[in-house]
Amino acid sequence: AKSKDAIQCVKDELRAHFKLRDLGPTSWLLGVKIERNRSTHSLSISQRQYALDILERYGFATCDPVGTPMDPGIRLSAEMAPRTSSEVREMQDIPYGQAVGSLFYLAVATRPDIARTVGNLARFSKSPGMAHWKAVKHLFRYIKGTLDYKLTYSPSSHSELFTSYTDADHAGCPDTGRSTSGYVIKMGTGAISWSSRLQSIVALSSTEAEFVAAVSAGQEILWLRTLLTEFGFDVSAASRLRIDNLSALFVAKNPEHHGRIKHLDLRFY
Repeated sequence: AKSKDAIQCVKDELRAHFKLRDLGPTSWLLGVKIERNRSTHSLSISQRQYALDILERYGFATCDPVGTPMDPGIRLSAEMAPRTSSEVREMQDIPYGQAVGSLFYLAVATRPDIARTVGNLARFSKSPGMAHWKAVKHLFRYIKGTLDYKLTYSPSSHSELFTSYTDADHAGCPDTGRSTSGYVIKMGTGAISWSSRLQSIVALSSTEAEFVAAVSAGQEILWLRTLLTEFGFDVSAASRLRIDNLSALFVAKNPEHHGRIKHLDLRFY
């Protein structure tokens, strides 16, 4: 609400029907810490305690930190699954699925920087191998070094209501040949929506992979525009989507001039 009186009115109405305790401004919600700085009109969310808890739970409380979520030289695949009975036994006592699930909540709630890695690791939950587990351990070490990371929302000098970026890798999955779509949407100084997931089709070129990723981001932008309209924001201006692939931009502007990608026009345009 725009006034404290309106908020108090709602509280009083609820109190007339339910037993309530007013605990004041929210500081914790589902393991997410919420901090406000009203003098700078900023709000921050973080999961330091949750990160510490999962580090302790899986035995990484004293590990050495690293600077990247995943080793840039590794390309995980299903071929790295256990092949022998001894390898199967070796993985039986390793809580791969639980660890990735714990990291997934971190990636969804406050840590867009690990979304790409967690999404990659989750693909191998059915039959993880030691190489996959080593990648999980690498991610835990990255979390150890970034415990104080937080998303901070504050006013921005940017003229747009929100800013959006999208990207894709081409045929990044060695098992299926599918590409990964990624996008992040910011409002003010902080990210409000992000995603990294495999595309549903096999893209035949980097242009196609980037275009498909842009469609996913565009769908999210349309949903956010509708939501913000209901909140009372003026979203009459166009929303710009930033793409780093010139060919994908040309296709978006002139799909009828690209005979080799008519299937793109039919499927996505």
